[in-house]
Amino acid sequence: MIITMQKQHTSEFMKLALNLAEQAFKEDEVPVGAVIIKDSKVIGSGFNQVISKNSVTAHAEIIAINNAAKIIKNYRLTDCSIYVSLEPCHMCSKAIVDARISNLFFAAREPKTGSVISIDNFLDADHLNHKVHYDYGDLEYESSELLKKFFKDKRT
Repeated sequence: MIITMQKQHTSEFMKLALNLAEQAFKEDEVPVGAVIIKDSKVIGSGFNQVISKNSVTAHAEIIAINNAAKIIKNYRLTDCSIYVSLEPCHMCSKAIVDARISNLFFAAREPKTGSVISIDNFLDADHLNHKVHYDYGDLEYESSELLKKFFKDKRT
């Protein structure tokens, strides 16, 4: 279910996610960043740390969800929004659903593993017991360029 929010607010939070993606890039991780917002405040953030943590689950979204849950002392992140620089995979989309996050905003589509609109429409599945509203495209170019640079550097 696609939604739209005030563009200025979305851009502000997406810039934070993109800054975290740049941090991942600097640490030689796939450049993805995520922030979780509640009542217009950041309550969780993360960037990909799969290599440094030796964990396939150390995606930006999972780290941000864990950090937010610790801050509010609740694994349910109701009335929260997550901003991610790249379309979530199935693992992260399921975690977003299970955390009861209300809104997902992502910058760039992920044609190989993106589970929201690219290879699947997971969040639109009828069987899910929680519906996440989503929108995408804000800072898409910037996120895509960072990812392209990361993978180009890996090939050279």
